[in-house]
Amino acid sequence: MFLGVDVGTSGVKAVILSDTGTLLDQATAPLQVSRPAPLWSEQDPDDWWTATEAAILALDPILRSGTRAIGLAGQMHGATLLGADDRPLRPAILWNDGRSFAECDDLERAAPDARAITGNIAMPGFTAPKLLWVRRHESDVFARVRSVLLPKDYVRLCMTGHKASDVSDSAGTLWLDVAARRWSDAMLAACGLDERQMPSLHEGSDITGTLRADIAARWGMPAVPIAAGGSDNAAGAVGVGVIADGDALLSLGTSGVVFVATRDFRPNPQRAVHAFCHCLPDTWHQMTVHLSAAACLDWAARLLGVDSPPALLALAERTGPAAGTELFLPYLSGERTPHNDAHVRGAFLGLGNDSDPGRIAAAVLEGVAFALADGIDALRDAGTIFSSLSVIGGGARSRYWGGIIAASLGVPLAYLEGGEVGPALGAARLAQIAVTGARAAEVFARPPVRHIIEPDAALADRLLPKLARFRAAYPLIRQIQ
Repeated sequence: MFLGVDVGTSGVKAVILSDTGTLLDQATAPLQVSRPAPLWSEQDPDDWWTATEAAILALDPILRSGTRAIGLAGQMHGATLLGADDRPLRPAILWNDGRSFAECDDLERAAPDARAITGNIAMPGFTAPKLLWVRRHESDVFARVRSVLLPKDYVRLCMTGHKASDVSDSAGTLWLDVAARRWSDAMLAACGLDERQMPSLHEGSDITGTLRADIAARWGMPAVPIAAGGSDNAAGAVGVGVIADGDALLSLGTSGVVFVATRDFRPNPQRAVHAFCHCLPDTWHQMTVHLSAAACLDWAARLLGVDSPPALLALAERTGPAAGTELFLPYLSGERTPHNDAHVRGAFLGLGNDSDPGRIAAAVLEGVAFALADGIDALRDAGTIFSSLSVIGGGARSRYWGGIIAASLGVPLAYLEGGEVGPALGAARLAQIAVTGARAAEVFARPPVRHIIEPDAALADRLLPKLARFRAAYPLIRQIQ
């Protein structure tokens, strides 16, 4: 058996796979996000560990006892600051935190070659600007920082006592020379840091330590090796076989991501396209990121007083797509691709006396689809070509929403077995490679296709006027926010 753990934003998911890739068991423990001030988004690192233990202990104990290795995946960019005793100095600042927008400019002035080194424009979501914010606003905390870890790597520290990371997750810090797959002295120095404060770097299938004996006993398993793993997006990609040049996926989690594997480093920071290392050697990827995707469904369900996101989806489906003039801009936490705007916020437009919960729910689904279409355009402008998107994440459960997205993007969507499991699945498979030496092509074969949603031309024509209004609305609402 191989255990995969995904340290997400809304919860920690643990899965167990057989050596043939069959999903045998899964469990999730919830997490909460704290927003103590405008633009802020934080979590207590110890909550990740508590949730990890809860998720793992919820798995079948017989299956746990047969585990041969563990792989880790997790939310990217989170700044977890540790002191000399390896304890957190403050709550972790998360990927969707927008407070460090001014520090992004400071970073690019301090490191004029930043975009060439990192392949990315400096954005508040990345880790490096967060450290500049801490240095400016919490100087006493910054002075005590001895280590900076990403969320999944804090969990690794709790598991093994070792500070290690993989290159796919570390590429999102803005401290990595992404082409060379190593820490950049220039980028670290621009933040007042050096490599001694960074974890050791590894490819995703490298072994980074062994589960501590006391934890192994508590979990009812051997003291197994821990693989480096990957960022949530990279691990999700390998979990569904997105490993070759031009393979692509759409991840519909809290955020929305379009991910394309590439055989070389292809940056395009001008359109806020991310270029990071993949979690397999000699492989990179491009990525567009939309900070609010399935998160908009949670928000809208609360707003409309419906029980859950599935109830919201059912409400929208009863109403039908493009049913009214209502338009939703899904910028609840700002936006990355293509706007790179931490300050913009969401909006409803076109509301009238005949607007009802069903039409508002439909507008929310359409607004997220339109934001994803903006990201696809940014990729195409960079010359990126792909013929379909594999779909993973919690949002992959809805075929109705998939039809709206496929029509808006003009791309077929392939729904795969195990797609809802996503990053945890990829983490378990990286663990399998780590201890068996199997080739990636053998382990990361594409799972069976559950169904394919082709773009509906008639639906695309109905949505096109709303998409045009959506694109015209961003610069207008930005002027008044």
